[in-house]
Amino acid sequence: MNSARRDLLKFSPLALAAFVPSVGSAQVTGASTPSTPTVFDVRNYGAMGTGKQLDTNGINAAIEAANKAGGGTVVFPAGTYLTFSIRLKSNVHLYLSQGAVILAAESPKPGETTGQMGGTYDAAEPQNPAIEPFQDYGHNHWHNSLIWGEGIENVSITGPGLIYGKGLSFGATRAARGDYPIYKAEQAGVGNKAIAMKNCRNVTFREFRLLKGGHFGFLLTGVDNLVIDGLLIDTDRDGIDIDCCKNVHVSNCTVNSPWDDGICPKSSYALGYARATENVTITGCTVTGDYMLGTVLDGTYKHFAADAPQTYRTGRIKCGTESNGGFKNITISNCVFDGCHSLCLESEDGALCEDIAISNITMRDLFAGPLFFRLGARLRGPKPETKPGTLQRIVVNNITSYNSTSNLCNILSGIPDFPIRDMKISNFYMQHQGGATADKAKLVPPEEIAKYPDPEMFGPMPAQGFFLRHVHNVELSHVEIAPVKADARPSFVLEEVNRADFFAITAPTTPSAFDFRHAKDVRVGWSRAAKDAVFADASGKTL
Repeated sequence: MNSARRDLLKFSPLALAAFVPSVGSAQVTGASTPSTPTVFDVRNYGAMGTGKQLDTNGINAAIEAANKAGGGTVVFPAGTYLTFSIRLKSNVHLYLSQGAVILAAESPKPGETTGQMGGTYDAAEPQNPAIEPFQDYGHNHWHNSLIWGEGIENVSITGPGLIYGKGLSFGATRAARGDYPIYKAEQAGVGNKAIAMKNCRNVTFREFRLLKGGHFGFLLTGVDNLVIDGLLIDTDRDGIDIDCCKNVHVSNCTVNSPWDDGICPKSSYALGYARATENVTITGCTVTGDYMLGTVLDGTYKHFAADAPQTYRTGRIKCGTESNGGFKNITISNCVFDGCHSLCLESEDGALCEDIAISNITMRDLFAGPLFFRLGARLRGPKPETKPGTLQRIVVNNITSYNSTSNLCNILSGIPDFPIRDMKISNFYMQHQGGATADKAKLVPPEEIAKYPDPEMFGPMPAQGFFLRHVHNVELSHVEIAPVKADARPSFVLEEVNRADFFAITAPTTPSAFDFRHAKDVRVGWSRAAKDAVFADASGKTL
C-alpha cells in the first residue's frame, strides 16, 4: 500500500467507511467470525448534527462503544453538534470532518439551574481545600468542560472541523464580548473550558479549529507524551495551557487571544504536589492579541480599534504565572509574535526555571519589550516549604523585534539574594518607538517582590533597551537597540548585577549607552555603543 493510500485511510472517515462495514454490525471474515468495528459514526448512536437538539447522549454513546470495543475512531460527519460535556475515553480518536462543528450549548445564566434545553455541563469535581487557594478556580477543575478526560491514555482529536465554545464561561467579572452573555464559572452546571485533561498520557490534538474556548481553550494538567500540531485557535482567554506536563511538542499553531495568553506552559499546584513542566518544544507557531475575536479564524484579520475598551492584546507565549514545580528543558523556536506582549519566563512560586533555549523569533508591534524574565517571590504554595526558585541557564538567540512601544523595555529582574543566573543573549535586534524624556532615565522601579508578575508591574522603565536587576553572569553579544524617535534614556541600565559582558553592541550614544548603577565585574568590547572597558566595580559609572 503506498503512503498516500495509508494517509487516506488514517485521516478520512469516508475512506475508512469504505473498508469497514456500517457501525453496529459485525464484519464477517470466513464462515462466521465476528469482528469489532473500528469506525463509530456519532449519527448511528443518536446524534443528529442539526444544531437544534442536544447531541450529548449520542456523542458519549459512540465514545463509550469505541472504548468498549478496545478502541476506534469516533467520526463527526458534517453538521452542527449541540452538546454539553463530552467524556473522553482511552484508545478513542475523535475525527472532526470538514464542515463538522461541535457547538458548546449555553450554560445556565446567573440565577438559573439549567442551561440550553434543560441541560448542564458536568459538575466540577470537589477539591482538597488545603490546595484550593494556590491557584484560581479554573486551574482546579476539569470535568466542568465541553470536552474532558481524566486518567486516560491513547487519545486523539484530529480533522479539519471546528470546536465552538459559544456557551462557555470566560470570566464572571468581565464585560460581555460580542453577542453572547456572561456565565459565572463557579456556578453549578456552567462550562468553563473547551478541552480539559488531567493525568493522561499519549494524547494528540491535530489540525482542527477552536473558536471561543472559554477560560482555557486547552487546560492540560499532568498530561505526558503530548502532541499539539496545526491548530487554529481564536479565543477570549488563554489558548493553550500546558500545566505539569512532560514530553510535549507544540508546532505549527496559530493562536489569537486578545484578553489573555496564547501558549502558556505552567506548573501549578493543582495536582496536589509540585510537578515540573519539562521536555517541551514549541516551534513554528504564531501568537497574537491584536485581532477581533473570530477574524483570525475566518481569515479577515480585523484589528481592534486603538481605543477599544478592555482589550489587553496579551496573546503571548509565557512560562508562568503558576510556577510551583518549574520549567525544565524548554525550547521555543521559529515563532512569530504579532501585536501582543512579551515572551515571558517567570518563577514566582518556587519553580526551578532552567535549561531553556529561545531562538529564531520575529516580533512586530509589541505592547511591551520583547523579553520579560522574572524571578520573584509571590510564593503561592504550601508553607513553609515554598521558597524562591531559580531562573538560570537561559540562551536567547536570533531575535528581531519591530515597532514595540517604548514605555517598557526588555526586563530581566530577580529579587535580593535570588538573582537570575547564567544567561546569554545574542543576535538581538530591537526597534522601538522611542521618544522618552530625560526624566524617565532617573526612575528607580520598585522591587515588587511578591506582586503578580507582568511587564507593567514596575511602571515605566529607565532604560530603552534592557533593564537588568539582580542578575549574575549575563552575556549580551551582537545586540542593537534602535529607537525611531530620539530617546533620552540609556539603552542598558544595570542594578545589582555581577559579571556582565557586552560584546558588539550597537545603540545610541546620546545619552550614554550604559548606566551602571550597581554593577561589578563588567566588560564592554568591540562595540559601537561605547569604548572598550573593563571594570572590577562599575557602580555609578556611565559609558
